[in-house]
Amino acid sequence: MTDHLQAVIDMIGPPENRFADPAAWARLEAELGTTLPADYKIIVDAYAPIQINGHLFLPHPATGRWNLAEEIRGTSRVWAETRWQRDWRDDPESDPRVICGLPDLAFGTREGLIPLAGTDRGEVIFLAPEVHGFPGGMCVACEDGDWAGYPMSFSEWMYRFLIGQDMAGYRSAAFYPGPVLLEYPPMAPGEPTKVGHGPERGM
Repeated sequence: MTDHLQAVIDMIGPPENRFADPAAWARLEAELGTTLPADYKIIVDAYAPIQINGHLFLPHPATGRWNLAEEIRGTSRVWAETRWQRDWRDDPESDPRVICGLPDLAFGTREGLIPLAGTDRGEVIFLAPEVHGFPGGMCVACEDGDWAGYPMSFSEWMYRFLIGQDMAGYRSAAFYPGPVLLEYPPMAPGEPTKVGHGPERGM
């Protein structure tokens, strides 16, 4: 059985833990009224803020720039105010309420969807109370306006994303062979983006 958290770490490289701060997580979780997944916090502490393989962006709760708490607030506000609803009668499997077993959607709350990460393609990866019956699964708002549910942990979702599976809906794979591309955004004005790579992974 694959240890998906360790597999992600093996692909990205040794954890750096540049901004690891338990107090920052405690403040964020108190604001949300819920505990975020342990594997997600380990990955974020290990590498964030970071953009991975040119698409997936992870912010961090302890930084001034690229701050996770601000991203969650802002993204949740936008989604709560956006007309995300449509007539799902012809495609009920793409209805996020069906995916998550919810009568209606809220954003940024323990009873609703909490945005954990996003991509430069406009996809948003949400933590849901459940996905197809799996507690704490991933519900993804896809680039094409559909939604997709992944009844798995964040680390499994990320592992499958990195090996090139469709993890944001139909034909959404973004596979790049070779070491994982790591881009660290500037943390101060005038600072350049730092680029690195994970270890060779035989892909």
